[in-house]
Amino acid sequence: MNLFVGNLNPETTAAGLRKLFSEFGEIVSSKVIIDNATGMSRGFGFVEMADKFHSYDAIDNLDATFFEGNVISVKEAKGNTKGGGANKGGGSGFKRPFKPRTSGDGNFSPRPPRENYTPRPRREDDFNKL
Repeated sequence: MNLFVGNLNPETTAAGLRKLFSEFGEIVSSKVIIDNATGMSRGFGFVEMADKFHSYDAIDNLDATFFEGNVISVKEAKGNTKGGGANKGGGSGFKRPFKPRTSGDGNFSPRPPRENYTPRPRREDDFNKL
């Protein structure tokens, strides 16, 4: 099971995470995320443990504890829906296919105009905002 570890000290390393979590079971991998632009830690990382019950034990015992000068956050990592890379589209990761609005016969039907719509008159305050 993959665990998210947040609020890490900038000096924390993957080896330090591995040592901390190994107390609770077998570690498959550990990594601290590094900012490509600065080369410094982004303050979070991931630890993958072989057994999910050991992972839950680690969450229960390490979440909101003091580690290398910071109170860390340990949670189950959310799954990556794309299978690699960041989800740059935002939202939940679910992408629905584009489907234009159509009437029952399959012809495009644009939104009808709003009836009885008149814009409010401009006020002096509107021009001061610009």
